[in-house]
Order: sequence, then structure tokens, then C-alpha cells
Amino acid sequence: MKKTIAPLFQKDITELDDFISDFNFSGKQFGEDSRNTIKLFDLNGTTVNIKAFKTPIIINRLIYGFIRKSKAQRSFEFANRLFSLGIKSPTPIAYYEFSNFGFFGKSYYISKHLNCDLTFRELTKDLNYPDHEIILRAFTRFTYDLHQKGVNFLDHSPGNTLIIKNDNDYDFYLVDLNRMKFMDLCLEVRIANFAKLTSNKSIVKVMSDEYSKCVGEPSDYVFKIMWKYTCKFQYKYLRKKRIKKKLMFWKK
Repeated sequence: MKKTIAPLFQKDITELDDFISDFNFSGKQFGEDSRNTIKLFDLNGTTVNIKAFKTPIIINRLIYGFIRKSKAQRSFEFANRLFSLGIKSPTPIAYYEFSNFGFFGKSYYISKHLNCDLTFRELTKDLNYPDHEIILRAFTRFTYDLHQKGVNFLDHSPGNTLIIKNDNDYDFYLVDLNRMKFMDLCLEVRIANFAKLTSNKSIVKVMSDEYSKCVGEPSDYVFKIMWKYTCKFQYKYLRKKRIKKKLMFWKK
């Protein structure tokens, strides 16, 4: 077993070890995910969120065992790096990894649980959500801030930004952090980063209009690029679903 625990939680090592060893039999299930499992635990009055990543396929067990950092380790390290950049994410607590004879097995990422008011997904489902356009524009400025700080969040998708109302403003927190790059982003890469968020054209128009103000480019120019990448992603996504449905026909 390999583990790394944040300095502020060193005093809680015994409890955290127990959460991991008893993970399959305790804790409160949170959400539904066919690949990974998330459970909530009480740590001396603080709710912690433990994400258990699915054991990878055999070739990836070797890669994670010898070459690449695990998803849990990347989540922990990226959360700390985001914090250093002034970007919000649930407080990272620890990560655990288990291996056997060099073959990587399970890994766990632990963070403070954050109760949010909504995620970006609600904005795509309910166009009449209170402050809908205000939140969209604030979210777009938040994304611009990510880009300005050199963060390319590769999983910038509807469920991966938690939103909390703060008086008359909104705070945004990134989750599912294991896929991101830190780099200088050109304008096209920045705009393409919006592609996974929605297929709703009216939402894309609002986001492209706000992003154009941030980058000082014409609104129609930014919209053209943003919509192009949105359509490209939707085509690939739907094509993948169709192929998967055909290959998994017996599950109908």
C-alpha cells in the first residue's frame, strides 16, 4: 500500500486507514457511476468524500504500476496545484494505492465533501433556472480564468463543476480532476475547451459572447469556433454510443 496524506490531516491517519480498509462494507453511497464508486464518511464531524477508482485493465495495471501516475495521485496533486493558483476545488485530504507484484490495483482519492447548489448540468436541463444567464456568464469568466492561469481541464463537462451561490455572486469548484494539463493555451484550444459542456445552441451563444469579451475577439468569430468544436464532439460522442450499442446488443 502507498498513501499520501495532507499535512492538516496527519492526525487522522488511523481513521482514514479504517475508511479505506472498510470501504466495501461501510460509508454512504453517493451518486451512481458505472466505473467508479463514491462514498461519504464522517471524519470527526467533517464529511469526507472517497472516490474508489475501478481497477484498470491488465495493460494499464502495468503502466500505472511502473510508468504513469494513478488517477488518485493525479487528482490529489492537481487539487493542490489548483489551490496554489487560486482555483477552487474540494479540499484534498489523501490518496491511497494498492499494488501486487508490480501490478497496480485499486486507488482511492479522499477530499472534503462539498454540498453545492447546482452543477453546470442543471443549466443545460432547465433554461428557466433562476439567474440562468448570469450563472452562464460567470461560469464563462471562471473558465477564462482557468485558461489565463494555464489550466486545460480535459474533463470540462456538465457534472464536473460544482456551483455555490455566494450572496449575489457564484463560486465554482472543479471535481473529477485526474485529467488536466498545465500549459499556455492558444485561442482555439481555449475555445475548444467548451465543447463537452452542452449541445444547446442558445447556451453556446451566451458563453461565446461572454468569452469574446474576455479575449477581445468578435462574438461571431468565437461562436463559430465554439460551435464547430461542440458539433465535432457531439458527432464523436453519438457515434461512439451507436457503436457501443451494436457491440453490446445482448444487453437490450
